[in-house]
Amino acid sequence: MTMDFASRVERVEPSATLAISNKAAELEAEGKDVVDLSVGEPDFDTPENIKDAAKAALDAGHTGYTPSNGIPELKEALVEKLHDDGLTQYEEDNLIVTPGGKQALYEIFQTIIDDGDEVALLDPAWVSYEAMAKLAGGTLTRVDTAAHDFQLEGALDDLADAVSDDTQLLVVNSPGNPHGAVYSDEALEGVRDLAVEHDITVISDEIYKEITYDGVEATSLGTLDGMEDRTVTLNGFSKAYSMTGWRLGYFAGPEELVSQAGKVHSHSVSCAVNFVQHAGVEALTNTDDAVEEMVEAFADRREFLIELFEDHGVHVPEPQGAFYMMPEVAPDGDDAEWCDAAISDAQVATVPGSAFGTPGYARISYANSKERLEEAVDRLAEHDLI
Repeated sequence: MTMDFASRVERVEPSATLAISNKAAELEAEGKDVVDLSVGEPDFDTPENIKDAAKAALDAGHTGYTPSNGIPELKEALVEKLHDDGLTQYEEDNLIVTPGGKQALYEIFQTIIDDGDEVALLDPAWVSYEAMAKLAGGTLTRVDTAAHDFQLEGALDDLADAVSDDTQLLVVNSPGNPHGAVYSDEALEGVRDLAVEHDITVISDEIYKEITYDGVEATSLGTLDGMEDRTVTLNGFSKAYSMTGWRLGYFAGPEELVSQAGKVHSHSVSCAVNFVQHAGVEALTNTDDAVEEMVEAFADRREFLIELFEDHGVHVPEPQGAFYMMPEVAPDGDDAEWCDAAISDAQVATVPGSAFGTPGYARISYANSKERLEEAVDRLAEHDLI
């Protein structure tokens, strides 16, 4: 039998980050000691109070379906958090709670993008943005920020040239994956001006908002004048609360968007897991100290790893948030080939920058111990990769 597949699926490449993780797992199964710097999740366990809240919710029988858009207790806590971030335009009717931030993004793309609609991305951009745009039938225009150490302010002219009245959606991710940059207020104001001029809806992906360094705070795009009702704000629990496997996220936007996206949500996942939503309430209300400790550890590792690379003459733009950095590893060559050599020869797993739209670079995650980070750099140097 010959099976035909939907063209929207054939347009999409498998996830490069998962491909690297699979190769690392294969090597480890062969008994190889792999230093995995490709992971997109904190290396900390979920805080105990969150786990206890989930257990209590299970014991209380919170195991059935919930209201499709989320339990009232969690939506109330999320509204309070959003208001604390300055996003006072959002109330409970503006929210959908989803099984993970990725599902939130998928629902937004499916709701807004039609065949042929233009989606603008700021490169380097997280790998799934492109895939989600293509699955929705969209076309892509891309703006490179690498020449500006991944900051957006210097690339605003390029963004202005890239977008037009035909642009339906722009995705902004600050703090960003894979680069760790936090966009300045001036950069976000430039985004606002272009969005208003061309009537563009903007996704503000704030999944790393709570992970910033050196006193830097990430401004929520939806707080800017003119962006209140054209911004869809997305966040989740995976990164800040080390809850990647729990699958809990959310997005907030205008009521008409939430009403339409609710169709995608109810016909695909029905609702987020009941007892996990109760754990989310605990995460939002009683976990600040644990988050602060984790961020302090990431900040220490960031400085440590940058110094290690600089000792080998490798410049790395200093990230202000998230837990990634992007050294230039193959300025005149193939970053995918470099990453393949890194894992095959040095047993160090990284992700090629070309997967994010930025060839010549590699994404390094410092969600690992300082001992393993040092081991990784030593191995890369030993195999003449840096």
